[in-house]
Amino acid sequence: MATTDRQATTLALAHALSAAERGLAVIPLSRTKLPALRSPHRDDPDPTPCHGECGRFGHGVYDASTDPARIRELFAAAPWATGYGIACGLPPHHLIGIDLDTKSGTDSSAALRELALRHLFTIPPTVVVLTPSGGRHLWLTGPPEVVVPNSAGRLAPGIDIRGAGGYLVGPGSRTDHGVYSTAPGTAHIVPARCPRALLRLLLPSPRTNHPAPPSAGGHGQGLVQFVLAAHEGQRNTRLFWAACRAYEDGIGPALVDPLVEAALNTGLTEREARATIASAARMTGHRP
Repeated sequence: MATTDRQATTLALAHALSAAERGLAVIPLSRTKLPALRSPHRDDPDPTPCHGECGRFGHGVYDASTDPARIRELFAAAPWATGYGIACGLPPHHLIGIDLDTKSGTDSSAALRELALRHLFTIPPTVVVLTPSGGRHLWLTGPPEVVVPNSAGRLAPGIDIRGAGGYLVGPGSRTDHGVYSTAPGTAHIVPARCPRALLRLLLPSPRTNHPAPPSAGGHGQGLVQFVLAAHEGQRNTRLFWAACRAYEDGIGPALVDPLVEAALNTGLTEREARATIASAARMTGHRP
């Protein structure tokens, strides 16, 4: 390995350990910004869902940790890593990343300001990370009972959201396009709480209730299939979305058990599944 790569790896590890001290769970990243460790199940002919229960590294954000010893083990297993990712949605911060991109040719910062004016919220002072392409990542925190899904351009063109199952490239990371850095004056700020009006925009849009018979019908089966089709990193997000849809359409109570069973088939535990469905019920104004 070239000396510069060794230095980049050493610096990335140092930054990752510093982030972990602040309660941020991290994983090593390659220069492409992807997780540095490949899935140990990539060659399995019929892989079963695994969030790291097998004990091996290579499960993306499910490897993320705040334990210094484990972080050093992760980087030792990926000596080519030159950056680190910060997992979103995990306690204690339940981080939400607002990615203001510049590559789409749109003014994402102006789009966010327009949304703030239209929906009457203000982005509070918070951590801001500058990307090599000229974009910005705003770090916010969400309530523990709410699952914010990842999205690309749904909020507005050029604005991507990093939520549960996603990660942000940490400041100090070196990629093929340059180095991520913290904006002056924001390095030691605690990530600010996401404004409620903005949080509502980040969640699946509510729809008009259309009560359905308790049997849930074909629409309910479609929601169950949506959960069953979840890939790694999507399971909680898809379950939360499907549960929100079910409660909004009046079939939530009838669909709890089928959704739980579907979630179990994707690799979630029953406790995780029921907690996510309960969060969806509360978010849509229903009692779990």
